[in-house]
Amino acid sequence: MPLLPFSNFSVAGSQPAEAAQAKLAVLIDADNTQPAIIEGLLNEVAKYGVASVKRIYGDWTSNNLRSWKDRLLEYAIQPIQQFSYTTGKNATDSAMIIDAMDLLYSEKLDGFCIVSSDSDFTRLAARLRESGRIVYGFGEKKTPRAFVSVCDKFIYTEILKDNQEESDDEDARPAAKPKKDFKVDRKLLKLLRDAVDDLAEESGWAYLGGVGQKINNRSADFDPRNYGFKKLGDMFRAIPQIETEERPQANGTGRQVYIRWKRKRQ
Repeated sequence: MPLLPFSNFSVAGSQPAEAAQAKLAVLIDADNTQPAIIEGLLNEVAKYGVASVKRIYGDWTSNNLRSWKDRLLEYAIQPIQQFSYTTGKNATDSAMIIDAMDLLYSEKLDGFCIVSSDSDFTRLAARLRESGRIVYGFGEKKTPRAFVSVCDKFIYTEILKDNQEESDDEDARPAAKPKKDFKVDRKLLKLLRDAVDDLAEESGWAYLGGVGQKINNRSADFDPRNYGFKKLGDMFRAIPQIETEERPQANGTGRQVYIRWKRKRQ
């Protein structure tokens, strides 16, 4: 199962998920990725494991990638040269796919981070998952649905760029949306309700960490940050139909968050 930043709650008697230190390969399509997101991207990858391989693909003789060059040394990303042999054909995609398959069989990796908004990587992601590897996709909101859905987890890079800008200017950080400004559409509400109902006790309460995992299993691109919330708990607290409760851990000093749908008054 992919590790989720919004389900990262410690459970009594178990080690934190980060202790596993999954080994990940980060493969970046320079033609379809903006340099401005690189810091936020690598910070996001660090939530899931260690970036053992960091490679970026493109035609580095082209002026179009000049803005990337200053970032490569700073973040220890290995550039892979791929000449554009034919106009209209994307040789970069082919190079990334070949490299990914080589890494699959030659390196002991737990997962792959494919950074692109191109649907050409849909079959690659599916093949990597078939081999038992976790696949994290990163791309813009224009990314075709087929590629988004085939990944274990998909993160839109627009929120990574925002995170970087926030770290540069703490005062510019946007405040969490107040309840009155957060409107839940039917599709989102059904997604959340189904996840809570799957884990709910007889009393209706469900553990927030488990709910986050259930949501991700149903929707690879779900992320509370897409709706203006830093954490999943903040998002649920902003939904009028939800009530929350904090409970102490059975054998620990921490607290766990539980949620349930408000019951109608008799």
